Amino acid sequence: MHIHILGICGTFMGGLAVLAKEAGHQVTGCDANVYPPMSTQLQAQGIELTEGFTADQIALEPDLFVIGNVVTRGNPLMEEILNRGLPYISGPQWMGEHILRDKWVLAVAGTHGKTTTSAMLAWILESAGYAPGFLIGGVPLNFGISARLSGSQASDFFVIEADEYDTAFFDKRSKFVHYHAKTAILNNLEYDHADIFPDVAAIETQFHHLVRTVPGVGRLIVNGQEATLQNVLQRGCWSEKEFFTTDASAGQQGWSLSLQEGEDFEVFFNGQSQGIVQWQLNGAHNRLNALAAIAAARHVGVTPAIAIEALAQFVNVKRRMEVRGVEGGVTVVDDFAHHPTAITTTVAGLRRKVGAGRILAVLEPRSNTMKLGSMKQALPGSLEQADLVFAYAAPTAFAGGKPVIGWDLAETLSPLGAKASAFNDMDKLVSAIVQQAQTGDHILVMSNGGFGGIHQKLLDALASKTVAA
Repeated sequence: MHIHILGICGTFMGGLAVLAKEAGHQVTGCDANVYPPMSTQLQAQGIELTEGFTADQIALEPDLFVIGNVVTRGNPLMEEILNRGLPYISGPQWMGEHILRDKWVLAVAGTHGKTTTSAMLAWILESAGYAPGFLIGGVPLNFGISARLSGSQASDFFVIEADEYDTAFFDKRSKFVHYHAKTAILNNLEYDHADIFPDVAAIETQFHHLVRTVPGVGRLIVNGQEATLQNVLQRGCWSEKEFFTTDASAGQQGWSLSLQEGEDFEVFFNGQSQGIVQWQLNGAHNRLNALAAIAAARHVGVTPAIAIEALAQFVNVKRRMEVRGVEGGVTVVDDFAHHPTAITTTVAGLRRKVGAGRILAVLEPRSNTMKLGSMKQALPGSLEQADLVFAYAAPTAFAGGKPVIGWDLAETLSPLGAKASAFNDMDKLVSAIVQQAQTGDHILVMSNGGFGGIHQKLLDALASKTVAA
């Protein structure tokens, strides 16, 4: 089958393209922004890319057009497809029908931690010899790739990051309803994606739709600390359930943990110790992510002991507390955090690691939810543990494809007092950060985008100055 993918350079659609090619399909695609690294990764797979969404791409005569959710009505190629009555399908639906149909799907859903938990779970299954396929919204450093059909051997198992964002302009269900999970992790649930969901109840409804797709022989791995997930389950559940929590004293049923020395933790199941995870990651959120992954792996036959051993070798995902470099004794760290809850846990995790060392938090409120101002009041509290805060908003910000009037970043951060400052000029931002940086500092950069290459700009600027001791 020849498929032509609209929006091929997105993380999900690019991963789908790789899987389709590996499965033997002819794959071409287009996007508005065809540039490295995604363009080079796809071209290395022999996938022909077209810049833009021109209507003349109809001449490729594919068997099917696969539509990413970046595509809207008014898109020239999409309009031509509709006018001619040509066959098209959403990316998630194509994934469900052509890649996942005969797999034991382990889906990881939640507002936070999907990428990291999916990577942990895939690595646990890999370590256990299951050679799983996977599609993850980031690059697990243990694998070096974000998607594959299977490992060194054919595999019945597939791990997928299950996003609650909508499927396509013609299908407003969440992506994850198309995946037909047999094992589903419900990691957490809070308000996000203000551009498509009016309130948290609307997101709960989508999670309930996911629960409805899990078979009776399937299993839900549920964060027992989340009232929103309890709301979801109360609307109906037809599968096995296992709960996980950070508190080993909370009860004898389900999964729990107790913190050991440093970031290590002991794992309990139904009150019985399963072993101690000794690893490189930090933060309470990552301990919960790991607990969920251990529980999900057990559903497919991986013992907790094997999972615990695998996590000792887990390196993390690119852009999750990733050290980008050190100059003049100043460490530049990159993280994907962009929601106030994720920002809070990321800063707290780094604080636990560096102790009294200074944290210079650098934030770009780039997500559609943040641009719309839906979470702005929670920002100051999420940054309290940082010593200095530098925030950046581009002069013209967009959300949902429409210009956003915007909100006053400096005013929003004013509760933090003199330790916070806001910028709309990248050069001035870099200069201000470097001027304040001292030997031993950690500059924590948080954004769900490329942030204008600020990480390397900071490292270059630090290298050219004498950093204060």
